Amino acid sequence: MGLMVRAGLGLEPWSVLNQGIARHTGLTIGTVTIVTGALILLLWIPLRQRPGLGTVSNVVILGLVMDATLGLVPEVRSLAVRIPLLVAAVLLNGTATGLYLSARFGAGPRDGLMTGLHLRTGRPLRLVRTCIELTVLVAGFALGGSVGVGTVLYALAIGPLAQFFLRRFAIEGLAEQPSLVVARSPEPSPRGAILP
Repeated sequence: MGLMVRAGLGLEPWSVLNQGIARHTGLTIGTVTIVTGALILLLWIPLRQRPGLGTVSNVVILGLVMDATLGLVPEVRSLAVRIPLLVAAVLLNGTATGLYLSARFGAGPRDGLMTGLHLRTGRPLRLVRTCIELTVLVAGFALGGSVGVGTVLYALAIGPLAQFFLRRFAIEGLAEQPSLVVARSPEPSPRGAILP
């Protein structure tokens, strides 16, 4: 995500929001990433999602690494450098997604929000994810976050990349455990509540 900021060609939706908030608060984008991740976890409570080690690590490490990357990687002006930097950033994000989800130590705050809303509303996972991402993107853009070709590239590539790397990093013996993506629709209970 830090490399996408340095590429300056548009960010993924949550970073658009975080960058927009950072511009208005004076906080670093990494700090805002940590704070928004923690706030999203509060939304897990009514959704009855359970955080794991990976969830908490995602909240803290994501922001710290983003700020460290921005501190270490200088700003670049040449388009000949910015385009490969953007492509590398999206590939690394897909790789990281496959790695952390394969470990099965808990979904990150944003993925847990998606699956929690899917389970509670009964709406298709892709619809829930799309609505969340569009809402965050619009809010971030309104706050001054960077939207561009990188945003589109990320939106088109992250799903296929995550799926590819999930298969590559799958840990033998964990296949029988429930996956992040829910395959069945929620079933109503006798009282009409949706069961996980």
